[in-house]
Amino acid sequence: MERISWNQYFMAQSQLLSLRSTCTRLMVGATIVRDKRIIAGGYNGSVSGSDHCIDKGCYVVDNHCIRTIHAEVNALLQCAKFGVPTEGAEIYVTHFPCVHCSKAVIQAGIKKVYYDADYKNHPYALELFEQAGIEVEQVELDEVVLDRRYQDKLQLTTDLLHKLEETDIDKEELMKLIDQTRTLYSPTKS
Repeated sequence: MERISWNQYFMAQSQLLSLRSTCTRLMVGATIVRDKRIIAGGYNGSVSGSDHCIDKGCYVVDNHCIRTIHAEVNALLQCAKFGVPTEGAEIYVTHFPCVHCSKAVIQAGIKKVYYDADYKNHPYALELFEQAGIEVEQVELDEVVLDRRYQDKLQLTTDLLHKLEETDIDKEELMKLIDQTRTLYSPTKS
């Protein structure tokens, strides 16, 4: 069995962190890494002890939820809280960082930003990263690498479709099932 790459590993960690998000508008996770070791993680959510979007709804001002702290900032604050230096570290984020998070990442001394999904990629954020000499790289997480039984599931589905083909099932209905299967197992991101 082939192991997943470091980039896939750390991006998977960020995706896992995003599942803890309490914002209903966008679930984001961030993992800070130094020397191939995770030093902090964060997700977008409310201030500790405060109301959460999932409970009270988003508090939207100028089309932004101000109730939440962004994942990148939460991860950076975790480092600050526990005295963990971020100089020279890398950050893996599920979505391209907003301008404010980009500035925080630069100020924290992060040397490289990896992100999975494009999300309102602001040209000024890209300009700031370039000026600071910070590399930015998209690492699309292939969810298939997280499913150890993917090939078994695909084979079973294929076998079942072939068995259905041998029955007197309506051909149009069979084609719908085949199309649904292709969509379900398609490696493209939603």
